Amino acid sequence: MARPRSITDERLLGAAETVIGRCGPGFTLAQVAAEAGVSVGTVAQRFGSKSGLLQAMSRRATRRAVEEMRECAARADDPVDGLRAAAVSVYAVLGDAEEAANHLGQLGVDIGDPVLRSLLGEHFTAVEEELRRLVRAAAGSLPHAPSVPRAARAVLGVINGVSIDWSIRPHGRLADRLAEDVDAVLAAWRGREEP
Repeated sequence: MARPRSITDERLLGAAETVIGRCGPGFTLAQVAAEAGVSVGTVAQRFGSKSGLLQAMSRRATRRAVEEMRECAARADDPVDGLRAAAVSVYAVLGDAEEAANHLGQLGVDIGDPVLRSLLGEHFTAVEEELRRLVRAAAGSLPHAPSVPRAARAVLGVINGVSIDWSIRPHGRLADRLAEDVDAVLAAWRGREEP
């Protein structure tokens, strides 16, 4: 009978996320192991390689992003506020500008790897599908919005663009900047002056 795992994948993936935020794409499995308080062999055995670790992180990030979007939307009293909260939540976890820039550096590496790029595509598709669901729910309050697919794509484009721009030119908090720019779009779709 196999022994139960005392070190969870979640712990190792959380350590990897922390290390990437601190070190960027040049991180090593040894740094992840040190952060998690385990041996390098434990990390390598669990994920096989740095690429395997990054693939597992990507799948986890997709799952977590959609779960967080749903939770944020569910807490809102109004469907438009739920859409806004969900959109802002996607990147609000990035932390400070240096950490965001390090994650952005890793994104560049991911784009260059066919497997990781495919997983990124799955991530953006999952987020866009959730945005579609939320735009559809809010459509009655957004009379000037484009079609649901186009509106979801536009919101995704806004939050992706803001996260990149802010990590290069940080002013204030990322969550505030995301909220301001999403609010500008939603106000136009409501037919109101910008807040």
